[in-house]
Amino acid sequence: MNYAKAELYAYDLSAACWRKAKASGPEHNCVEIADLPGGGVAVRDSKNTHLEPLRFDATEWSMFRQALINGEI
Repeated sequence: MNYAKAELYAYDLSAACWRKAKASGPEHNCVEIADLPGGGVAVRDSKNTHLEPLRFDATEWSMFRQALINGEI
């Protein structure tokens, strides 16, 4: 893991403000995100909030979102 990625995983999420997409359905099968310093994002499963969230730096998050928008994933 590179230094920048290690910093994201070292960031304390205990007071993070988690949010779901406005388009989330009533079955609650969705993810929640929280902002991290430097434009990074933490992502967790809304039904398994006890699991360690994934963390993306700003570039990774942008690329992931664009791939979703483009239908690549």
